[in-house]
Amino acid sequence: MLCGAMPAVTGLNHVTLAVGDLDRSITFYRDLLGFALRAVWADGAYLEAGSLWLTLAREDQADIDPRADYSHIALSVSAGDFTALAGHVRTVSTIWKENRSEGNSLYFLDPDGHKLELHVGSLETRLDHYRKRTDGKVTII
Repeated sequence: MLCGAMPAVTGLNHVTLAVGDLDRSITFYRDLLGFALRAVWADGAYLEAGSLWLTLAREDQADIDPRADYSHIALSVSAGDFTALAGHVRTVSTIWKENRSEGNSLYFLDPDGHKLELHVGSLETRLDHYRKRTDGKVTII
């Protein structure tokens, strides 16, 4: 438990994904998902979406098999843009899970098998969802 002047993490700095084909991944994140390309070099790139800084790092041994567990990266999308973007993503990506959470979500794979989610909402909307539940399975702090 943090107390007093104990240093603390202030947020997520960046996410790095290993990719097998840098150009393919740049196209996917920039052209499909709307990330802004900020820098590119022989074996990598920096892209940005809102406050997310995404690093793509080309590796010959990039594993394209998705993890078997629920680990994934959720990307924010506005409610007004969700239907159109999700429809487009469905035409070019593999869906890895059906949405069972509150609100609109689409769970899909990038070209290298990284598990992603388009999600409408925020931590506050998720907490509000659980506050309304009466089963007592989630404690809101």
